[in-house]
Amino acid sequence: MQELKARRDMDPAYQWDLTHIYQTKADWETAYREAEGLIPEIELLRPRLTESAAALAEVLGSIDRISEKVERVGAYAFLSKAGDGSDPEAQEMYDRAMRLYVALSTATAFLEPELVKIDGETMKGYMEHPALTTYRHYLEDVSRRREHTLDADSEALLAAFGDAAQTPSNAFDMLTNVDMEFPKIKNEDGEEVRLSNGNFAVFRESKCRRVREDAFEGYFGTYAKYINTTAALYAGSVKIDTCYARAHRHAGVCEGALFANNVPISVYDSLISAVHEGLSDMKRYLALRKKALGLKSLDVYDLYVPMIEDVEYPMPYEDAKVLVRKALAPLGEDYCRMLDRAFAERWIDVYENKGKESGAFSAGVYGVHPYVKLNYTDTLDDAYTLAHELGHAMHSYYSSETQDYANHDYRIMVAEVASTVNEVLLTKYLLSTETEPRRRAYILNHLLESFRTTVFRQTLFAEFERRAHDMYLNGIALTASSLSNLYGELEATYYEGAEMREAIKNEWSYIPHFYNAFYVYQYATGFSSAVAIADRIVESGDASDYRRFLTLGGSDYPIEELKVAGVDLSSPETVKRAISVFGKTITELTELLDSLA
Repeated sequence: MQELKARRDMDPAYQWDLTHIYQTKADWETAYREAEGLIPEIELLRPRLTESAAALAEVLGSIDRISEKVERVGAYAFLSKAGDGSDPEAQEMYDRAMRLYVALSTATAFLEPELVKIDGETMKGYMEHPALTTYRHYLEDVSRRREHTLDADSEALLAAFGDAAQTPSNAFDMLTNVDMEFPKIKNEDGEEVRLSNGNFAVFRESKCRRVREDAFEGYFGTYAKYINTTAALYAGSVKIDTCYARAHRHAGVCEGALFANNVPISVYDSLISAVHEGLSDMKRYLALRKKALGLKSLDVYDLYVPMIEDVEYPMPYEDAKVLVRKALAPLGEDYCRMLDRAFAERWIDVYENKGKESGAFSAGVYGVHPYVKLNYTDTLDDAYTLAHELGHAMHSYYSSETQDYANHDYRIMVAEVASTVNEVLLTKYLLSTETEPRRRAYILNHLLESFRTTVFRQTLFAEFERRAHDMYLNGIALTASSLSNLYGELEATYYEGAEMREAIKNEWSYIPHFYNAFYVYQYATGFSSAVAIADRIVESGDASDYRRFLTLGGSDYPIEELKVAGVDLSSPETVKRAISVFGKTITELTELLDSLA
């Protein structure tokens, strides 16, 4: 394994093409200045806001047009920095774009406070006006948020703090992706290689236990050196979250975060309860893993290595493209044609380079197309990541093509559903085409790992967030010690039967999602929903309801949108049924491995 290359030395065929947004950085500069010049005009629209339904429609339309320009400027800067965070020019562009977002947020802060001044009956009349058809759901949502909306000056003041409020997250990003240097370890061949955010995932799946242990200790040992810094950053993020929640009169940060999507707090708490009920199955799985690996004791660094020996499943990127397209065929010919476009038109940034942000994501750009960031390393897991992020991308594409700007952006609650449907369909395709017993066992193992890492692990994260925020509210200082002890306790609870290492307590400190409070629970609810949706598509051969779900964007509340795809997430049974599939898969793999013994 070679040292990472600089971005300029990478093959551009495998990098995303940002010229689809702006041809040159000079064009971005022009667009930036145009957007910057338009923001002050928003204040001139304010007097017309409550004149009439028609006037309100004109004001909202004008704000949307300005917002779209700002969003496109921000997307270009964000993607440039994600590709190479060490590039000073990209850093400057991103910083300027964030200031532009703050300026827009400040300029539009009057909007909802002014709208809630309109009495209920008048607002109902407005919403029946044809000119406001596009904004009906938005106005209904504004009315729902009346008691949590401050006066215009207060909202403007909070918005002005938006840039500064990103400091913990930005500092964490720069620390972990740019400044932090990991040690070298010896790979399976005895060659010295440097650990990175990208290759750590490869090493923790190594067949060589020594490599897994060295990677684990080296990676989290590095995070341990900065644990007081990351604790201070996360504590700062929690404090900022709490201030915003209190300012908007929410009982807590979790309540405020879920209120934004009109999700009852019971959904969050019942998720944790349902997963706790399923921990006996997790203990069964860990026992099976220990037996399959032939270990006297199962350590935490043994959780990711495939349980099936002598099964090679290399997956070069070009092969993964073909596999994913075949697996997603049940979603229709049009869906597959859009996948072809994504591959051919360079929507995807494939391989890791120096300074590139870790992990993977999809980012929609309204009026252009979505972009996908990977750090591909030629494994089956990477093929799953490709399918996952393309699920996000296609959701963004179909929503943007169907909905106008006001309603195109789907809410976080449904964001992980489309991505996970693709993962489940990929698993079903592999199991339907693979007849060799050991490779089938490998795929079943992968499915179990998807459950472990998406339902159980993300719920562990969700419980950590819930309890960390409660600690702060109860006057308990969020220090390196208190946060690591909390995480260690949860790790021991969720993975009873595995040997705990001291370094695992520090794992919380490398989770970037914690800086977007109460986001991760939706991976678990999304996975549970996706299992139900994929089963329905395969069994019925009809993806029409699901395809309609993909076009809804943010035109309704998440729980209502999911009902279009046949899922009622307001019931805890959705999560419980998913966990029952986990239990059945453990049994199936156990029987298969016994037959191979």
